[in-house]
Amino acid sequence: MRFNSLAFRLFATAAAWTLLVLPIAGFIIYGLYRDDVQASFDGQLLKLVNAITVDSMGSSGDTQPLPPSNLYEPLFEVTHSGWYWQITPLSPANGRKLVSPSLATWSLPSPAAKSVKPDETGARWMNVKGPKGEPLRMVEVIDTLGHEPGKPTYSIVVAGPQDWLDHLVANFRYRLTTALTLAGLGLVAVTLFQVRFGLLPLRQIGTGLTQIRNGTATILEGDLPVEIEPLQSELNALIRSNQAIVDRARTQVGNLAHALKTPLAVIANEARTDKTGLGDKVVEQAEIMKQSVTRYLDRARMAARVGVIGRVTPVAPVVEPLVRALQRIHQEKGVVIHVDCPPDARFSGEKQDLEEMLGNLLDNACKWAKHEVDLKVEVPPSTSRARNRRIAITVSDDGPGLTDEQRNSIGKRGLRLDETKPGSGLGLSIVMELAHSYGGTCDLARAKQGGLAVHLALPAG
Repeated sequence: MRFNSLAFRLFATAAAWTLLVLPIAGFIIYGLYRDDVQASFDGQLLKLVNAITVDSMGSSGDTQPLPPSNLYEPLFEVTHSGWYWQITPLSPANGRKLVSPSLATWSLPSPAAKSVKPDETGARWMNVKGPKGEPLRMVEVIDTLGHEPGKPTYSIVVAGPQDWLDHLVANFRYRLTTALTLAGLGLVAVTLFQVRFGLLPLRQIGTGLTQIRNGTATILEGDLPVEIEPLQSELNALIRSNQAIVDRARTQVGNLAHALKTPLAVIANEARTDKTGLGDKVVEQAEIMKQSVTRYLDRARMAARVGVIGRVTPVAPVVEPLVRALQRIHQEKGVVIHVDCPPDARFSGEKQDLEEMLGNLLDNACKWAKHEVDLKVEVPPSTSRARNRRIAITVSDDGPGLTDEQRNSIGKRGLRLDETKPGSGLGLSIVMELAHSYGGTCDLARAKQGGLAVHLALPAG
């Protein structure tokens, strides 16, 4: 998954949202659970203090509070268990102080004495340290004997271990963190699968377009989701329209060639019968016009073919008949053409253009070679990017070769370095124009055999 890709953007935004929402949700759930546990613990303390108050202060005939029966919490009987109760008179003259067996000789402070304000129920809450330094949560209720006004007033206190509450909350926090972490990892994995699965039709479109570009398919086929079907239809319509435009261009170029060449030939033939200077001038200008028409028609023909989607030509089937034909033509010279062409070499373009380029290069090499002509085709590695892949074609001979000055000037249309050799001087010019029109290159160098080496780089299929 590349950084600058649609899949990465969808996955990154979904994963970021998941990693942002889950911690916030976990914090809210943890806070609510902690408040609920605290409220439940406080409710238990309030229940115990009210029960002890009713049990010890409920008799109106007694002059002293009665020790409550420890039926509410068995840990009140265990020394320093963390669960304590204490009944203290607010005035020393009112009577004795009562404590739970768990408190032993320790005394709990009074929230009222520390000016703690009561809540709406009249209870006062405070956190203190216990006999062993443990944190305690305590509640205090102020009441009179028999719950009657004017009677002696007492402070009834019940305390419970705060660390029990903290331990319960800590366990929940650990379980919540584990659950949310697993949920987050699961959501990220599901998001990755969702992105991959959701964008799979786009990958299918990319594969289909590659097949069209390579020439293995003519249209974009396959069952696609309804959201992408319009794109499929438009692409197929564009491909058909492109092919129709190319076909019309070829037809128009052919018609124009026939329409212009025939009148020019008639004019030139008629002018040759005129032996005056005017006739020679007309023949000369007609030949110039014929070359101009040929040049521009060739360019139009090449432009109409270059870049056509889906046109891929295997190189080996083009090379084999050319080599056989040229060896027969130059049989008297005894020229041998050595071919090194991988079977998987493919040219991204028209077969006619490849035939014309290779035909011109091989024919030119055979004309100048002494005995040998080499044709080598190199295929780029499959790991290279499709847009930059080039096949390298080298045609070299063991002829006299060219000087640096000659190599710089050769290739100009109609320029011939040796008038004794047959030809029109258009071969290398056509090869260079075709190569450049396909976005390739055509370079001249000195061959290892001493002759000319032409290096052709063309787009690979």
